[in-house]
Amino acid sequence: MIDELRITGLGVIAEATLDLHPGFTVVTGETGAGKTMVVTGLGLLLGQRADPGAVRTGTQRARVEGRVRVGARLDERLDELGAAAEDHELVVARQVSAQGRSRCWLGGAGVPVATCAEIMGELVTIHGQSEQLRLASADHQRELLDRAAGPEAAELGQRYRTLWQQRRTVAAELAELVTSARERAREADMLGHALDEIAQVDPQPGEDAELATEATRLQDVDDLRASAHAALAALAGDDDDPGSGGLAAVAIAERAVVDLAGRDTLAEPMVDAVRQVRILLDDLTSEIAGYLDRVEADPQRLETITARRAALSGLTRKYGETIDEVLAWAGDNALRLADLTGTDDRIAHLESVRDDLDTQLGEVAAQLSAVRRTAAATLADDVAAELAVLAMPKSRLEFVVTPDELGPHGADRIELQFAANPGSPPRPIGKVASGGELSRVRLALEVVLADQETRPEDVRRTYVFDEVDSGVGGAVAVEIGRRLAALARHSQVIVVTHLAQVAAFADRHLVVAKADDGQITTSGIGKVDEADRAAELARMMAGLTATDASLAHARELLDEAGRSADPDSDSAGQDTGTI
Repeated sequence: MIDELRITGLGVIAEATLDLHPGFTVVTGETGAGKTMVVTGLGLLLGQRADPGAVRTGTQRARVEGRVRVGARLDERLDELGAAAEDHELVVARQVSAQGRSRCWLGGAGVPVATCAEIMGELVTIHGQSEQLRLASADHQRELLDRAAGPEAAELGQRYRTLWQQRRTVAAELAELVTSARERAREADMLGHALDEIAQVDPQPGEDAELATEATRLQDVDDLRASAHAALAALAGDDDDPGSGGLAAVAIAERAVVDLAGRDTLAEPMVDAVRQVRILLDDLTSEIAGYLDRVEADPQRLETITARRAALSGLTRKYGETIDEVLAWAGDNALRLADLTGTDDRIAHLESVRDDLDTQLGEVAAQLSAVRRTAAATLADDVAAELAVLAMPKSRLEFVVTPDELGPHGADRIELQFAANPGSPPRPIGKVASGGELSRVRLALEVVLADQETRPEDVRRTYVFDEVDSGVGGAVAVEIGRRLAALARHSQVIVVTHLAQVAAFADRHLVVAKADDGQITTSGIGKVDEADRAAELARMMAGLTATDASLAHARELLDEAGRSADPDSDSAGQDTGTI
């Protein structure tokens, strides 16, 4: 329930504060005074599109702020947003700049406009002139019928939407797999060919580097042998003079050092050192001799290596700089090929899942259809009774539920059909109902649905009606006022009207009045005291100046409204319910 609404810089309203109460509040005023700005301000709090043209001329921004009482059921959601509701009172604000920028706050936390719309949409319903267009919408008609069907339809609808979303996800993946089958087959063929090519060569880790080293050795065999012979001769001497090598010199040195050590103990360490040198030279000589035995010209081996290196080079040109990189590429793409070739299995699995979801959707949709058909008959009867009270006793309203293909909201096509007169077949309401008839149908639906809804005792929803009395007058307007008062027994009702017959039934009367200093027009909002109600209603009927006749008529209206009040209903001044 909305406790207070503050409007600044919106249209002709420079600044105004509306103290709102439970029950039925009516907002009246001359044409052009700014009554619609009240609905516009509430619409901004509900996340409706911000029109920078609505910002008051000469100001930089418009701001609307509301104090809304909320129940504990919203605490968790508000905590998630970082919003604070003190004593179950939430401050909601929306600001629109003249340049079109818009900001929104909930409980002191800045939030996206869509989030503000989500939260406030649970608390307030606005029925403006655009509602007549919405009433002709198939989606809106389905929403109305599902509201009438109650918790069972809500639970089935949630189950259905969950299954439908799962099916959409599966269908999207399945479509992508089927659509890209040709591309995947082409990629799999290319990868298969490449991996076969690598497998046929069968490269080994580091093989290219090892073969390069061996090829170099075979190609330079003569130079290698010459260098080895020179080294061996330097150590062991040549064939003509074996004693000329390093080994012979070391042997001479060893004998001399041994003799020296025998004469002087200080030379003993030299003996070990010279013997280690001799051992090292012996070992080195043996290694060089063995090397010479191994290094032989082998043209056939060189040819084999050359051919193998050519095969490996064919792989490194395509798949990596080295054989190790080629092997890594092959490992990665073997996994990719397995994934590609396993797509057919994935497609079959997804098709099975999709078919199973279709079966479940069909079952839930059938249950939902049955609930809707039952609710359609009951709702039509209840609305017919309301329309009879609203001076449309011969009208017929039907929610026609016909089978349709599975869709986002079930397998039903729902159409609201209407006939105003006996003998006329019901037709789509948007094509046959006048503006006045649509207004009364909207009101009748809301009254019935509000009576059917199950809410905790501390919950009071807010309904805002703008020009609900469009196209009607006289006795019909009186009945509209009476039904709005009935709706207000369990809800907060705010009505913008130009009809005294409707305003007479309100618990609280606010007037929007404009003032003009010759340059700037400004509107303000004031409360009409009970003692002045008759005069205000008379003004609404007679124009700017009330007449004796209009005053008498106004008093009659107030008397009628007082007699119509339900003495057992919760009064506007006593109820403290929260939303």
